Amino acid sequence: MYEYRRYRRERKKLRFAAYVIAFMLLFSLGYYMGGMNKTTVIYHNETKISNLVTYVPYMINGSFENASYASIIIPAVDEEGKGVTTLLTVQAVRGKGRILVNIDKLLFWTDTQNSIRTASKVASNITGVNLSDYDIIYTITTNATAVEGPSAGAALTIATIAALEKKKLDPDVLVTGAINHDGTIGPVGEILPKARIAREVGAKLFLVPLLHSQEITYETRRYCEQIGPAQICTTERIPKKVDISKEAGIDVREVGSIKEALEYFLRD
Repeated sequence: MYEYRRYRRERKKLRFAAYVIAFMLLFSLGYYMGGMNKTTVIYHNETKISNLVTYVPYMINGSFENASYASIIIPAVDEEGKGVTTLLTVQAVRGKGRILVNIDKLLFWTDTQNSIRTASKVASNITGVNLSDYDIIYTITTNATAVEGPSAGAALTIATIAALEKKKLDPDVLVTGAINHDGTIGPVGEILPKARIAREVGAKLFLVPLLHSQEITYETRRYCEQIGPAQICTTERIPKKVDISKEAGIDVREVGSIKEALEYFLRD
């Protein structure tokens, strides 16, 4: 009988430990999924330099042959959830098929690097330009020391296409969204602060992924109830559906692909 009781106690301990581990795994997964679809600029007192490249464009007969540029403002958020902007410039110049990033003391996280690679491939597919004959140089101008997240993917792709085709981008239009290998625009987070900063910098139209023109926000309220001599208080999160366009004061439109977004961006 004693052995049986000890066996049951051990089983309870193991079961409790399994519950704790499962909870921690689910919490960690939720935290990761909540932050993986936004682009964040990070500010530090110390600047880390990663893979710094000093690049001299490929020249023919002392001049840049068929060099072209395109610039676009990318809305993002900082670590506190406040909207900020970075300036992206893409240069397409005759070269050796290299994809280069002029980081200048800026740390790019892996997801942003993947977005750059995908953006160049999608731009090549849409334009029909063979990138093996070009060097594509991406330059990010920002006060931050790090850029992370995939939500700049759509802007990276659109600017690359404009550079390859030597076309101007409409400065009144901004976009947020991840880039998929087939040219579709993937979901991202933090739409409202990005829309607000887009309006603040003068944009008139903000393009977002499908089903992203509305957002669910949560208002925190404290609710107290008198139960006998004691007062019991709890914190409640009240959901609120927000129309991004009305809340941010800017025209917001949904786009499902890069080709659809280009209809708003490209000017002859």
